[in-house]
Amino acid sequence: MTSDKPVLRRSRSASSALPWVTTVSRLVLAGVLIFAGWGKIGTPVLSVQSVKAYELLPDSLATVVGYGLPILEIVIGVLLVVGLLSRVAGIVSALLMLAFVIGIASVWARGLRIDCGCFGGGGQLKAGVEPDYLIDILRDSGLFVLGVVVAWLPPGRFALDSALGLAPEQRSHDDDDDIEGDDEKPYEKENH
Repeated sequence: MTSDKPVLRRSRSASSALPWVTTVSRLVLAGVLIFAGWGKIGTPVLSVQSVKAYELLPDSLATVVGYGLPILEIVIGVLLVVGLLSRVAGIVSALLMLAFVIGIASVWARGLRIDCGCFGGGGQLKAGVEPDYLIDILRDSGLFVLGVVVAWLPPGRFALDSALGLAPEQRSHDDDDDIEGDDEKPYEKENH
């Protein structure tokens, strides 16, 4: 007896492309984080100045964040490149991007005129220079989505997590992807 319910299957091309989507998400996010951290790590005083310009944290905490943020960005970026602790790195990067979006939106709402300091520099803008808050928010929102992708999905290709057995097993596209139970065999003819 066969079921009249339709059997829904993931397409083979979608399931084989998924690891590449995660890999690209990991590498783009890693590249941005490493680039941002590298731009700030050589000038920690400017990084601190940038964090203080947001006027969200007490000076002592802003100083700690200013010194620590570039190091955190580089470490998370390297973890993403090699695919080690990918989910943790994805969660941390998504939370960082969310904090950046909230910080920039807060500055914009309060009418402050600063350079976000995302890739170095930062602080008050010079007279006649307009802030690009919308572009910064859209960029960081997109990076937030990439962080969620990395945190939610398996680490993808070329990831140490997979090589070391730290990633959940991925089902191959040859596995039965039935939504309505795995005991149905849609390709076998039933004898009546």
